[in-house]
Amino acid sequence: MRPRWLLLCGLTLLALVIAGVLLSWRAAIPAIAPPPRSTFSAQEIARGRALAALGDCMACHTAGGGRPLAGGRAIQTPFGSVFSTNITPDRKTGIGTWSLDALRRAMRQGIARDGTHLYPAFPYDHFAQTSGTDIAALYAYLMTREQVSAPAPHNRLLPPFDIRTLLAGWNFLYFHRNPFRSDRTKSTGWNRGAYLVETLGHCGACHTPHNAFGAEKMHRVLDGGMAEDWYAPPLNYRSPAPEPWTAKEIATYLRTGMDLHHGAAVGPMRRVTQSLGAAPPADVTAIAIYVASLMPRKPAMRGQMAAQAPQAAAIFMGACAGCHESSRWPSLANSTTLAEDSPRDTLEILLHGIPWRPDGFYMPPFAATLDDARIAELANFLRARFAGHAPWSDALSQARGIRKEASDH
Repeated sequence: MRPRWLLLCGLTLLALVIAGVLLSWRAAIPAIAPPPRSTFSAQEIARGRALAALGDCMACHTAGGGRPLAGGRAIQTPFGSVFSTNITPDRKTGIGTWSLDALRRAMRQGIARDGTHLYPAFPYDHFAQTSGTDIAALYAYLMTREQVSAPAPHNRLLPPFDIRTLLAGWNFLYFHRNPFRSDRTKSTGWNRGAYLVETLGHCGACHTPHNAFGAEKMHRVLDGGMAEDWYAPPLNYRSPAPEPWTAKEIATYLRTGMDLHHGAAVGPMRRVTQSLGAAPPADVTAIAIYVASLMPRKPAMRGQMAAQAPQAAAIFMGACAGCHESSRWPSLANSTTLAEDSPRDTLEILLHGIPWRPDGFYMPPFAATLDDARIAELANFLRARFAGHAPWSDALSQARGIRKEASDH
């Protein structure tokens, strides 16, 4: 019986391997010569430029100090680093030999022109719902950019996540996006915003929690998640904002990176607002209308915690009050960040500050002047005084972790 059992196990394993290979295999789409600019109309190229801004393509596909859209930026994941690819029309290192069908397959199925699987750090699970006309406009825009020769660095992923064929299994388990459908009971602006948030905007990629394999938890859409070590707060009924965001305030924040009533964009969101600043105002307003409709109409419940931390109070009066008790700067009393369940964003801001903005707003970093204990104490003081909530129990450990991450990088 033992030889038969071993033979059966071997045949079963072989069948699974063959099935996995067949499931993951995709044919290459034939290469083409880069189409001349005259192939596309000026209107289509302009539309593609606007859609690229709404999708924040530049932020991920441009390395620090690198050429626009030439890739090379490291996208940090729990499994290691994935480097963005060159999406200029360079023949050898970019997408110059890609047809429209190749781009369409990449965006809707996560399969490159040569048939290899793309990592979901490229959010094709959102892009899959993008309309054919929008993909064609993006293609027109990308294929008319300056050609840049820039091969992408090799990804640095922990094994076995560096085996691309395993992504076929990931897609089988987690890639189940239905086509976008408009809601006839809602306005045109609301539907446009919903489409952009769910597709090109891929807001859920950051603002939705992920499971152990990096897939979005679809039963908790926009419930809040992590993005490049920053906490992305909920954009739905769980929003911690002490005062409800209006559509007008959201639109201002998305276009400028600042709303005096709620705060400034920091971390990855700062790059998003820089892209959206170049997007059509009507589309940004539509996004704001949709997101505002998901959020609560009533203020979040405030606690009654007393701010009893004399040393933190002294630090606040000496280093913070001069700006934050002025009407020129964002009000801490309405800060969404201080009301979040996680201290992550508050600690990141205190440690690393906010870079200079075109409007002159700036916050200095305190990593060099305050140790982790003082940073954690100040964060909890601000939370108690302005949000009325109990201290974060993990503020000190997270402050230490953030400082260590910064030194490791």
